[in-house]
Amino acid sequence: METVLGWLRRQLANPQVVGLTLIVLLLGISIWLFGRILAPVLGSLVIAYLLDTLATRLRRRGVPHLLAVLLVFTLFLAILLVCFFWLAPLLTRQMAQLFQQVPFMVAEVQLALLKLPQEYPNFISEQQIKEMFSGVSSELLRYGQRIVTFSVASLMTLITLLVYLVLVPILVFFLLKDKAMLTGWVAGFLPRDRRLSEEVWVEVDRQIGNYVRGKFVEILIVGFVAWIAFRLLGLQYAVLLAAVTGVSVLIPYVGATVVALPVALVAYFQFGLAAQFYWVMIAYGVIQFLDGNVLVPLLFSEAVNLHPVAIIVAILFFGGLWGFWGIFFAIPLATVIQAILRAWPREEMAVMPLADTGAQE
Repeated sequence: METVLGWLRRQLANPQVVGLTLIVLLLGISIWLFGRILAPVLGSLVIAYLLDTLATRLRRRGVPHLLAVLLVFTLFLAILLVCFFWLAPLLTRQMAQLFQQVPFMVAEVQLALLKLPQEYPNFISEQQIKEMFSGVSSELLRYGQRIVTFSVASLMTLITLLVYLVLVPILVFFLLKDKAMLTGWVAGFLPRDRRLSEEVWVEVDRQIGNYVRGKFVEILIVGFVAWIAFRLLGLQYAVLLAAVTGVSVLIPYVGATVVALPVALVAYFQFGLAAQFYWVMIAYGVIQFLDGNVLVPLLFSEAVNLHPVAIIVAILFFGGLWGFWGIFFAIPLATVIQAILRAWPREEMAVMPLADTGAQE
């Protein structure tokens, strides 16, 4: 116990450590308590952070600050309108159609599995298969209907969506336009001696900037290529499956495997075990292989140096806390923790070389 208390006294005696700790705690507690209330602000900060890279590049080419902000903001509005008026309705429509087909898919799978007791009567019975599929079809259909109709069933949800569509663009514009003034205002509340905090921020900004921007580009490229491949092969629900394939890159080592199931099911029920089914699965495998071995090394030149175990733990932990956004930001948040641990002052420990130890023995 005395060792722990001594360590705490040494850390609290360092103003750099105290300042960094207070900043991290304040941010963490604020997000934890007011994350839902401040969701439009947090979302706008992320979007502005992504768009600021493009605005900075325009400014470096001699474009005036305000003009650069207007150009980038116009591009953002165009993408937002396309997503809201074309992509979102299309995804919702295909999702509704897919969930309407789920009971028929489950019934066909059940019929195929009912042949197993005839071939392997010692391992499985017909009753076990019927019990396994009892209620599955209706539950899946009910769950799918809730997902599809949730956004229009609640008036409050619709109002919230409209508020976001108006509020977020306004916040993004002013965050881009007045970035220098806002960062200077925030810095005025921070300790003057914040060398350790600035060191952590530089590392976090470099790693997170590389990761978040790279992930957005990766999602777009993988989703677009998957959409082209599925369309050429005549696969149903091509836009929905391509979108899910693009989002799957958020979860390393797991996402590609999980998403392979709905792709395989849709292809199987559309084509059977014909050649087209195998072409769809080959195309999906090639897309995931090229993503992991070609696209990721190109986009993430400054790769996040995290062990696979750390990545999986971060996804499970932050995904459990904040759902989809927790999964998306799991690796950046793990990078923040890693940057803090690296920058944290360490006590020098005298380690005796092995050669000297052997000589004394």
